Amino acid sequence: MTTVTREPIPFWARFFLAFADISIFNAPGRPFMKVAWAVNLHKIFTLFIIYAMMSYYANFSVGAWVFLGLHGIYGYCWLIKDLGFRDHQLENKLSLLGFINLYILLIAWYWLMPWLFIARGLEPSGFILFTAIAIHTLGVVTMIAGDGQRHWILKYRSQPGLIREGMYRYTRNPNYLGELMLYAAYALLASHWIAWVIYGYMAIYFLARMKGKDNAISRHPGWAEYKAQSGLVIPWALFNGRAIMDRVNKNHKKIAGAQLHEK
Repeated sequence: MTTVTREPIPFWARFFLAFADISIFNAPGRPFMKVAWAVNLHKIFTLFIIYAMMSYYANFSVGAWVFLGLHGIYGYCWLIKDLGFRDHQLENKLSLLGFINLYILLIAWYWLMPWLFIARGLEPSGFILFTAIAIHTLGVVTMIAGDGQRHWILKYRSQPGLIREGMYRYTRNPNYLGELMLYAAYALLASHWIAWVIYGYMAIYFLARMKGKDNAISRHPGWAEYKAQSGLVIPWALFNGRAIMDRVNKNHKKIAGAQLHEK
């Protein structure tokens, strides 16, 4: 019998995952609300909460409207994705304590970013607005494309295994990459160290989940090759030229194969 050696989970990642499991996903009490419902409520209310901040501080600047458009409407992009292909992990149920802890420990902190921006009356430059809109747009598309590909492959393929093509060719976590990009846009606009602390806290939790995922998928054949081919989150091959060389070599093989077939 062959023993499968799995990718180890670092201690810090195990700690974060265990803490989230105990305090949120398996908190004491009777489970009654799906994680998806709790998250979706946050996405729905974000638009109105940010607009309420704008009204309270009488801040209807171009930057405030841009923040509202990005952060507020992202929630509805999420809802469309959730209706089309919900992450199966969001089907788990939370107790009342778990629901409260989800907000206190994870997602309510995101509302501090627009508050830091609106309450201080910031007027970002055109370049900052452009950068925020650019990375936010790319982030939303990357997240949805990654989640969509994973959902449909898992739903229709006949045998389990690694997803190594498309969005997952050079990064093992395109969905987390997308979320990190779009939340970086909010921190960039907020332009405050607290916003970046929140972002760092979120990123560490995401990294812990990615390490847990590596541990789970490393049981499949071809893991070592796939790990060498892809980045945990950043698709390094797209920046160091390896992706271009892979494409060139693939095209050369196709041409060579076609020439042999003609002979």
